[in-house]
Amino acid sequence: MNDRRLTPANGRVAASHLRGQIQAESFTDGTPAQVIQFQAGLYATPDGPLDRQLLFGDDVTVFETRDGWAFVQSAKDGYCGYVPAVSLAEPVAATHAVCLRQTHIYPPAGFKAPPLLRLPFGARVCVTGHSGNWTEIAWSGGTGILPKSHLRHLTAYLHDPAATAALFLGTPYLWAGNTGDGIDCSGLVQAACLAAGLPCRGDSDQQARTLGTVIDDADPLRRNDLLFWNGHVALVESPQTMIHATAFAMAVIREDIASAIARIHAAGDGEIIARRRLLL
Repeated sequence: MNDRRLTPANGRVAASHLRGQIQAESFTDGTPAQVIQFQAGLYATPDGPLDRQLLFGDDVTVFETRDGWAFVQSAKDGYCGYVPAVSLAEPVAATHAVCLRQTHIYPPAGFKAPPLLRLPFGARVCVTGHSGNWTEIAWSGGTGILPKSHLRHLTAYLHDPAATAALFLGTPYLWAGNTGDGIDCSGLVQAACLAAGLPCRGDSDQQARTLGTVIDDADPLRRNDLLFWNGHVALVESPQTMIHATAFAMAVIREDIASAIARIHAAGDGEIIARRRLLL
């Protein structure tokens, strides 16, 4: 059975490469677009459950626009769903990404003017120039400036996912969240992995099957290993501690691994189902 999260088809329309594999009223190559808001909710159905959040600068392929909703597939992880069509515009080739938990785009007049937009960690932008400590950027429908130190080139990877995850300590837990306003366990892991240049799916069950390599239960844990429970994932910071976004604290926290394993088991959420090592 096709995973609807990764299958660009909704019955009415499907991606051209699925012709002959599934039934649909029409097939299309789709149209490229880009998110131009702080974040855009990615929903299973229009006005339905929130699956994930797409970020400013995320590229998508639009297969259908209907009643104010765009049916899309995200370029960064293949996730399919519906986003408000107003959150999309013509794509502009990105060159850099935000490397702090959040930042602001200011008008060219300077930082004393009200900011134009907030940007989350991982937001992708097109740099058009520099002036002192400021970087000039452009996107479909706008231009602005932001601090040069708040950006990294897309190829300047952050090779320590645990350090990236630590940027989010104290962030509120939000189911299906992907930003510093609110994030969940798999969103935190995805942010850390993508910043390190590692392909990463959006949900923890997908990550448990695809990230890195399996670790034998007898192998000592290392920094940046991953621990999976049913419906949950944590990033190992040290052999004794892990960082995760958890509904237990409704926040991103650092927690003793042994204590967390015992707490989760006592709560009835089971044992660790997978241990994986990132290929850094």
